[in-house]
Amino acid sequence: MALRHSTRFRAVTAFLGVLSFVLAVVAELKKPPYRMPIRGADVVVCRLPPDPTVALGALSALAAACCAGIGAVSVFFPYDGRSIPRKALFDYTPCSTSSSISPCATVAGIGTTTWATATEAMHHVRNVHRNLGYACPTAETGLLGAAAFLNLDASLFWLICVMLVGNVTEDYFDGRDEIGGDGGAGIGEK
Repeated sequence: MALRHSTRFRAVTAFLGVLSFVLAVVAELKKPPYRMPIRGADVVVCRLPPDPTVALGALSALAAACCAGIGAVSVFFPYDGRSIPRKALFDYTPCSTSSSISPCATVAGIGTTTWATATEAMHHVRNVHRNLGYACPTAETGLLGAAAFLNLDASLFWLICVMLVGNVTEDYFDGRDEIGGDGGAGIGEK
């Protein structure tokens, strides 16, 4: 039995959100707590063991962005070939609220993930310092973990939004079919 479009959107949104969460948590766990300073005559070289933090952080941000993209597309996607007017969709307060919160949570999650990943990448690239007292820090501990939870929250908001859009669509067309008696014809077919 084939899955309905709304079920596919829900599954993909949930999968990408959980993937983003897992990747960011693993990136946080694999991040080394410190770098080893190697002091030269007039420079300090910060040596860092190879770690997958930057790659995992970038993949986490990408998965969160894809989750948001699928969520945004699913809001306006015509279910079963029938689309619903935006006014009918956004007149339902929970749907308009969740579709407003979802992008904000996504921006916060992707922004935090990108910030932590970029900071760690900068520490990898800029590893020679002229200040002999430089301590060779890494990115802030816990930042990728916090970003993981922000990405998970954003994906849950998108999932709620997809479910509410499905409910509004079903209610809208059920009401149209009963009132108009058009036998399931869409809005444009009247």
